[in-house]
Amino acid sequence: MKRKILIVDDEPFTTVLLEELLRRKPVDLKFARDCAEARKLFRENDFNLILMDQRLPDGNGLDLLQEMRHERPSQIAIMITGFADVRDAVRTVREGLFDYLTKPFENLEEVEGVIEKALELDRAYREIDSLREALDGKKGPILIARSRAMEKLLVQIKQVGPLDTTVLLEAESGTGKEVLAKTIHALSPWSEGPFQEVNCGALSEQLQESTLFGYEKGAFTGAVKTTPGCLEAANGGTLLLDEIADMSPKTQSSLLRVLQERTFSRLGSTQIHETHFRLICATNKRLVEEVREGRFREDLFYRINVVALGVPPLRDRRADILPLATHFLAHFNAKFDKQVGPLSPDALRLMERYLWPGNVRQLQHTLERIVALKPDGPIGIADLDQLNHDEDTGAHHIRGQRPYKVEREDFERAYFIGLLDAAAGNVSKAARLSGLSRQSFYKHVERWGIVLEP
Repeated sequence: MKRKILIVDDEPFTTVLLEELLRRKPVDLKFARDCAEARKLFRENDFNLILMDQRLPDGNGLDLLQEMRHERPSQIAIMITGFADVRDAVRTVREGLFDYLTKPFENLEEVEGVIEKALELDRAYREIDSLREALDGKKGPILIARSRAMEKLLVQIKQVGPLDTTVLLEAESGTGKEVLAKTIHALSPWSEGPFQEVNCGALSEQLQESTLFGYEKGAFTGAVKTTPGCLEAANGGTLLLDEIADMSPKTQSSLLRVLQERTFSRLGSTQIHETHFRLICATNKRLVEEVREGRFREDLFYRINVVALGVPPLRDRRADILPLATHFLAHFNAKFDKQVGPLSPDALRLMERYLWPGNVRQLQHTLERIVALKPDGPIGIADLDQLNHDEDTGAHHIRGQRPYKVEREDFERAYFIGLLDAAAGNVSKAARLSGLSRQSFYKHVERWGIVLEP
């Protein structure tokens, strides 16, 4: 489907240049020369992106964009401005505009990159809205996957979901194993039955046994009433055993008998109960190594390792960061009844190059913290400062072990800071040292969030 773009500019040179830049892409371009024409087209169309000149014959583009965003709060827009008006455009970006472009365009590749990123954000907003509509009133998690790695995994999940077979999910903590397990459950013949989850890593050996098998009154100290376990509760549905590598040897042995015989007894009882369920196991450890070290039963490993699916960490599925962040932002805005956002270009760039050692869970908690603490307005790079300073995550970047793009961006920022230091803060002198025009140099400084001394 072609994406609709509205270009509002009364200068033929700019409109022709943008048309040439975009005509090879799957886009439907519409043009307006003034505010009146732009308003008419805006009311008649649902645009994925608006590129608006700041100075128009019958009004100010900034005012018109604010008017449009009041009607459609998620409208993605880019301001086109002359060098003299850059500071106004920067202010507007901080108030919610996606980004700005300065005329004349010096780097068309850079212009194209800004437009692509804006369209990507629009796509993320629409995907989240579509997912919510599809799941309205239905059971099942919102599973967001745009990266090739996750799309490949989803193909495997769709293949194995309808089969009555055990699945082993191997992944780092925080990658969303529970969401994937619930997706498998929703696709399975057991989907109308219950979904039960046990986190083996959070329970002692006694609690593992009592949680799984249940117990009779008086079976042990504190057993004041008969309580069914998850094996019983999962009958006719799905049982997820998370962090199964942390299951005690005794519980492993007991579980193996259940999987072989499909029967069990509650603690403190000899009565036999039958149970039939779909088993999904998850672990953040390599079970092959756990077996080799004698910490996990080999016979149980072969019993649960029927279909093994590897879940990629968030750092290996960076294309999912934007739609996930958009989803979490919308979710927590609704939860806290706020209007925080959108994400600024600088914030998006930081989030996409960050390594996310805590994976999707860390991204979720980051957005929750921002929405909880921020009154309103767009999310800038300052709101994500903890990503670079949170010692608890152990997320310090190790130089020489990061992607080329990340190293290059860090180098560029340090390079421009060094130039300004050498020029004692004089922008014109620093621009001459870099070999760039003052306008281009100023834009790089703004991009990297470098504060210029007044």
